[in-house]
Amino acid sequence: MAGRLPSVGRMDMLWLLRFGAVCGVVLGLSLGVPAAVEAFTGETAATSFVIGLGTAFGAPALTAIYLRHRRAAGSFGAIAYAVNLIGLGLFSGVGFTLNLALFYLDPAVVEDLLAGPTRFAFLGSAVVFVVGTVLFGVSLLRAGVFAKVPSLGYAGTLSLLALLAPLPDSVFTSGVHVLAGASLVWLSWSVWQADEPLPARP
Repeated sequence: MAGRLPSVGRMDMLWLLRFGAVCGVVLGLSLGVPAAVEAFTGETAATSFVIGLGTAFGAPALTAIYLRHRRAAGSFGAIAYAVNLIGLGLFSGVGFTLNLALFYLDPAVVEDLLAGPTRFAFLGSAVVFVVGTVLFGVSLLRAGVFAKVPSLGYAGTLSLLALLAPLPDSVFTSGVHVLAGASLVWLSWSVWQADEPLPARP
C-alpha cells in the first residue's frame, strides 16, 4: 500500500536489541569502574575521560531497553521513553562537558562560566533528565518485563546522578555511580538474552 511504513524485520530488531545491550554494558562499566577507582583516588583525568566518553552509549542503550518492553509498556512507555531520550541527550552533553572540558579549566573560570546562562542550561537539562528517568523507571516497573531491582535502580540512581552532579565528588557519589552502572549492566544483560520484544498484554 502506498505510503505505508516498512516494518522492522525480526533480524533487524534483534540486531538493535543486541547493539543496544552492548552499549548499555559499556555505559554501565564506564560509570561504575571509574567511580570505584575514584572512591580511593579522587577524580582524575583518566576517570573523567572514561565517564565523559561513556555518555555516547546512552541513547542506543535506552532504545534497546525500551524496545524490549515497549509492547507491554503501551502508550505510557512510549511517552516515558521520549521524555527520557530527550533528557538523556541533554544531560549527556552536560556530563561530557563536565568531564572532558570543565575538568581541565581553572576553578575560577568554571565559577564565572556557571554564573551565566550555562548554569540554567545545565539545571534545565538535569530537570528534564530526572523527570524522564523517573517516568521510564515507572514504565519498567509497570510493564513487569525486567526485574524490579534494576528497574528501581535505574530510576533512583540515575536520577541521583543528575541531582548530585553539582556537588564535589565523594565516596557517596562514587557509590551512586557504581549502583547506576550495575543497574544498567543488569538491564542490558536482560535485553541481550531476549530473542525479540515481548507481545502486548492481553
